[in-house]
Amino acid sequence: MAVVAMERRTIELHIAGQKYRVVSSAGEAELHRLAGIVSAKLREVSSSGGAQPPQALLLAAMALAHEAETERCRRESVEGRARDVLRGMLARIDEALEPDEVSGDTMDE
Repeated sequence: MAVVAMERRTIELHIAGQKYRVVSSAGEAELHRLAGIVSAKLREVSSSGGAQPPQALLLAAMALAHEAETERCRRESVEGRARDVLRGMLARIDEALEPDEVSGDTMDE
């Protein structure tokens, strides 16, 4: 099986008034979209405009990590509930499809 090498290139991103150059194989549009999310979170956690201090970047990173963790927990919960519901449905379907196992002996009483 051949491994396809991903092309890595330098992409310039603007986050909160700062220019960053990153080397990535990810699509440029996707990186710009993510940079926009980071910029928006920086504006949310910091009251100053323009260039942000490293502390603001840390706060934004922590806020984004918290959101990601919260969504991961929600997803796992939904997956668990869906799995339980599907198991229950499959059990009911199996029961409905099983032939009646009533023997003639039990009906003679």
